[in-house]
Amino acid sequence: MKTTYNRNRYNIRSILSFLIIASAFCSCADLDEDPTIAQLAPGAYSKIQELELGVTGVHAKLNDASWMTTFYAPAWAGDDITTHIGSNKAEFREFDQRLVSQANSRVRNNWEAIYSTIRAANTVLANNEGLVLTEPSEIETQNRLIAEVYFLRGVMFFHLARIHGRIPLPIIPDPDQQLGLAEQIDVYEQIESDLLKAESGLPDIYPGVNAGAPRPNSGSARALLARLYLDWAGFPVKDNAKYTDAASSAKQVIDNSAAHNFTLLEDLEDLWTLEHRFNDEAVWTIPYCRSCGQPNRKFGKLGNPSDLQGWQETFAEIRFFEDFPEGARKEATYRTELDWKNFSDQPTPVFKKIVGPIDDIPLSDFQTDRNDFFIRYAEVLLIYAEASARSGNITPESWEALNMIRRRSEGLPFNIPDPSVDVTTGDLAELAFTERKWEFAGEYLRWNDLVRMERVEQALSDRAPQTSLNNSGELLPEPNPIKGSLGTDNYFTPIPQREIDLNPSINN
Repeated sequence: MKTTYNRNRYNIRSILSFLIIASAFCSCADLDEDPTIAQLAPGAYSKIQELELGVTGVHAKLNDASWMTTFYAPAWAGDDITTHIGSNKAEFREFDQRLVSQANSRVRNNWEAIYSTIRAANTVLANNEGLVLTEPSEIETQNRLIAEVYFLRGVMFFHLARIHGRIPLPIIPDPDQQLGLAEQIDVYEQIESDLLKAESGLPDIYPGVNAGAPRPNSGSARALLARLYLDWAGFPVKDNAKYTDAASSAKQVIDNSAAHNFTLLEDLEDLWTLEHRFNDEAVWTIPYCRSCGQPNRKFGKLGNPSDLQGWQETFAEIRFFEDFPEGARKEATYRTELDWKNFSDQPTPVFKKIVGPIDDIPLSDFQTDRNDFFIRYAEVLLIYAEASARSGNITPESWEALNMIRRRSEGLPFNIPDPSVDVTTGDLAELAFTERKWEFAGEYLRWNDLVRMERVEQALSDRAPQTSLNNSGELLPEPNPIKGSLGTDNYFTPIPQREIDLNPSINN
């Protein structure tokens, strides 16, 4: 009965995810055909429709992996995000306090869900090997779909590597494989290979989809390569030559941004509204659809305290909030109108990025239509600024990439030079790194930046609030003080014990 239940649950979720993807298209697939037939059937594909539905199945697995905050649980280790001091948030607190157990179910569920997505991708790639097409339009579709699968597999390897460092690299659909942990350089090279294959087969704009690349284009793949190279240049491999590759990749995306419809939004706050969940700043989007039964469960109610009917899961760090420069970007990042210092539950700031602007998401909603902007064009610009500086090849365009973000942070037009904001001297690499700190606060990225630059101890050793007082005049405390090591030995999340029990070869 259990096996039947799980299979039926997967079929239902797959159908719903199929509808989500279809809703992002103007037209694409025959909805009278059961998508789960092609997704679950073994053996080679015999027609293009089976390949199309197989790729839909990979997206279904991705949505199963990403719809909850579990997907980003390690980000609670950053100095920008914290969680509740009690309640049922113990597994988030483990990251927050740098004391993560191998029994942490968030880690285990994330590992299982990501590898399920990877196995689905491997199955599609294997089944496609027997699909021989003759119609030029079908061959073109086949090439695009296979490139998309390489993209999804590469991104899943990358996402898991940012969490665990060394990981197994299954690239064939063999459920009985007992792979050990690949060397870090091999992990990066596999991700690079997948993303390069994706870039070569994807179009400038994926046909028939909404803004924000809810299905990736060639620019999406090149942007993820830029992020990969930036990590590759940092801890633990520290191959400084990769800064040149990161800058070059980001510059390619910038130079071809018009072809991909990538740009910054004029108003940063628009990014966090339901109305703009599809937008041109998103370089790759993971879409959700509440009415289809595939909601996003990371936003809304989860970011509020019980004072506001919240589930008190994703809060903002007090010290980070205190240090955050005043201006339009801070107002777009936090709900500054709230009297958060006197919440009776837990006095911590509230991310507008998580709960939405006033009245955009009802206080009772914990499942929303909000999309995940897995990578934004703002990050491409800041990768270019930082990587060009660290590679020793600063150009006027490098400064402009930084200044575009600085202007918008002040509520100014991002593409009009402004001497009151623009900078053209100083340590560009550090200026760009700091700009990332503020620009991506609450977006589950800060921890990865601290790791690659080996600045965990610097950032987390002093999180004590400095100026925030409650109505009694008492200085607010740090809710979740550090308990574990801040050294490099504790940068990556332990592999789940359950996985080690099943495959002892991954016990390093």
